[in-house]
Amino acid sequence: MDVLVIGGNRYFGKRLIALLRESGHRITVLNRGSSAAPEGIEQLVADRDDENALESVLAGRSFDVVVDQVCYTPRQAEIARRVFATRTRRYVMTSTVEVYEYEDSAVPVAESALDPATVTVDTGLPWEDPEFLGAHYGEGKRQAEAVFAAGTPFAWASVRVGHVLGGADDFTGRLDHYARRIRAGEPIAVPVVNHPATYVYVEEIAAFLAWAVAAEFTGPVNAHSHGPLTTADICAEIEKLVGGRTVFQAVEVGEVSPFSFARSYGMDNSRAVSLGYAFRDSGEWLTKAVAETIAGTNVETKGAER
Repeated sequence: MDVLVIGGNRYFGKRLIALLRESGHRITVLNRGSSAAPEGIEQLVADRDDENALESVLAGRSFDVVVDQVCYTPRQAEIARRVFATRTRRYVMTSTVEVYEYEDSAVPVAESALDPATVTVDTGLPWEDPEFLGAHYGEGKRQAEAVFAAGTPFAWASVRVGHVLGGADDFTGRLDHYARRIRAGEPIAVPVVNHPATYVYVEEIAAFLAWAVAAEFTGPVNAHSHGPLTTADICAEIEKLVGGRTVFQAVEVGEVSPFSFARSYGMDNSRAVSLGYAFRDSGEWLTKAVAETIAGTNVETKGAER
């Protein structure tokens, strides 16, 4: 198949491109040109926020499937819906567990908890402001889904990705936050009631997206490994690598550490399983994932001391 990947120049996007190529698909990457596409992969350069530039670079082109790794706002979704109206038969948007940011559920959250068709879209908000967008990441994704759910000439699906762990190229700094504090025995701020959450290994979410390219499902689907993880689970693995001691400090108000959650919004992946995808259990990859990322930071491990 002819597959266009929008973004995809880092983290699990890079892995997705590699898997698609290994499967024999013809891959084209579209981004702003800040980094080169992998060798042998065609690259189109345009700012996805510039509709005219997109139309120009895509003139005469069409694709079997588009995988959109970097659709963060309803404005971007509206542009994509227009530009790709006659250029693809299937559009897969990478979304996020954070679309459930208002949920606090005693049971795993299914896709039906958020019907994007009921979400109000407001393109007048300052989506171009990086600070605003960062503070409203879940809302931006939720409204982007809503734009596609309102109707598209192509089949549309959104992959609501769990919290991603693993890889030496994890650019988020979240595990580094823990590693430095654990090594120094410094307090780690967590909510008074700290809920477990659903995670996925970086290699597994790339594999899921590659599978979704050839699948036929539409609408939202939750994607994460079986078995929720707690902050303590993750910290225990870090302790093994860096030494030190985990010291949790429960706080009523104020900022808490990443991967600690005052709400319970772990996802239910039953729909993806029923569609035929076989997820691994988080316990199968957690040790490896944490080791990969810690090795990619500047925090010394216990092995490095010897």
